[in-house]
Amino acid sequence: MGQVLDFFNFIQQQSGKLLSQTLAHIGLTMISLVLAILIAVPVGIWISRKPKFAGGVLGVAGVLQTIPSIALLGILIPILGIGPRPAIFALFLYALLPIVRNTYTGLVGVSPIVIDAAKGMGMNNLQILFKVELPLSFEVIMAGVRTATVINVGVATLAAYIAAGGLGEFIFGGIALNNTNMILAGAIPAALLAILLDFMLSRVQRFRLKKVVLWKAALPVIILMLSSFYLLPTKLGGRLLAGFTPEFMGREDGYIGLKSLYHLDMETVVISDAVMYKAARDKHLDVISGYSTDGRLKAYSLITLEDDLNLFPAYQAAPLIREDVLLKFPGLEAVLNELSGKISEAAMTEMNYKVDQLKQSPEKVALDFMVSNNLYKKPRPLKAGRVPALTVRIGSKIFGEQYILAQIYRILILGNTDFLVETKTGLGGTKICFDALQNKQIDFYPEYTGTGLLVVLQPDKQTRERLRTDIPATRNYLDQEFHRKYALKWLKPIGFNNTYALMMRKEQAAELGIKTITDLTNQTKN
Repeated sequence: MGQVLDFFNFIQQQSGKLLSQTLAHIGLTMISLVLAILIAVPVGIWISRKPKFAGGVLGVAGVLQTIPSIALLGILIPILGIGPRPAIFALFLYALLPIVRNTYTGLVGVSPIVIDAAKGMGMNNLQILFKVELPLSFEVIMAGVRTATVINVGVATLAAYIAAGGLGEFIFGGIALNNTNMILAGAIPAALLAILLDFMLSRVQRFRLKKVVLWKAALPVIILMLSSFYLLPTKLGGRLLAGFTPEFMGREDGYIGLKSLYHLDMETVVISDAVMYKAARDKHLDVISGYSTDGRLKAYSLITLEDDLNLFPAYQAAPLIREDVLLKFPGLEAVLNELSGKISEAAMTEMNYKVDQLKQSPEKVALDFMVSNNLYKKPRPLKAGRVPALTVRIGSKIFGEQYILAQIYRILILGNTDFLVETKTGLGGTKICFDALQNKQIDFYPEYTGTGLLVVLQPDKQTRERLRTDIPATRNYLDQEFHRKYALKWLKPIGFNNTYALMMRKEQAAELGIKTITDLTNQTKN
């Protein structure tokens, strides 16, 4: 009961943002649907007249449907930039297949006897199409529209990854922040929206439009009105535009902290860290949130702004492991701690650069690091006659640095123990990795002390302020609380501190005289 009350309290607190995201989600869905109908219905009519082209057209539309949505968005960004355009275009492509296919199926299903009768009455081809074929196939066509609508409501959640808004902002922010209320605040409205739109279209599907003249005029107006709900913050009047990840937007050491400590107030959009660096480089964004060891700093000529008021706590990287795993795998703790203090910020940034910009594989980068630092040992062979060794399962989040660290630990374990290793990389954000660790789907993964403090433990404001700049005290607090609450243990720090940072293009920061976050705040007030 308490969780339900917490959820409704969250909804009440976020009602304004939830409404704007819902309207944006409706707009994205309906704009793409209108475009798809305008293209797909004529194409369906054409291939019903030219059956030899039907297989090819439907095949192309089917291929578009199979492209993973996040991959399609990534392909479109270099062409259309970030924001609504690539999102709408991707949704338009996904809506094509069901509408084209159902239009074609509906028209070819009209009885030739009916068509011959219409010709006998003196109707020309255009009259037969609009007065006979389309009315008779209307229910089938609307079934395709309904399918396309439901698909687009679901896929539109991914629009949040490219600064196009929608309910995905709550969903991805909740996953990153381990906030179930936030996930549900996005997922439940999205599901209800799909059900509601499908129901409304099912009612429309039952009308005989040739007899109900009002609906012929009303339906396009209704769809266009729903499409007009979409609004996206843009850079107005020369103001700087910031792009922050869903996680950063909801964190006390993120945008919430920037507003309270620095009084920073600027135009913002939510965007995935996978594309925000390129968006900054290509001048779609002026300020982004990032990580101090990210290799794309070097690749895209970005600089980090000095955190002159010390908002961002330390983010020391270290393995987070279940205590029962240490009992199950004797000697594993000592082996993992061999990496303690071995990776500096400069070394991690260079490795990230090789993966992010030079496109080297994390396996190669990890191996090169281990060899160059005399940490590499050949994997131990399984001795004949022995029972197969136990398998250590290493997890990681879904960005390059975590992939690299997972591979480094894999090499370290194989070279120093008789254990086998299985890597489960790309597990999304903090919540997914942490839940996988607690549910015994993985045995350990690299985590950051700042994330453990603010995302997992979520202490009160007084505790946060007390620990914000005290690294030893933070470490003691983490050790005690993770042991008490979760039976988890933090091993020794790897060596580097990957803290949050605000970033800008070098030339723009120099032109505006911005070196610190306070400078940025002052600039936004001008």
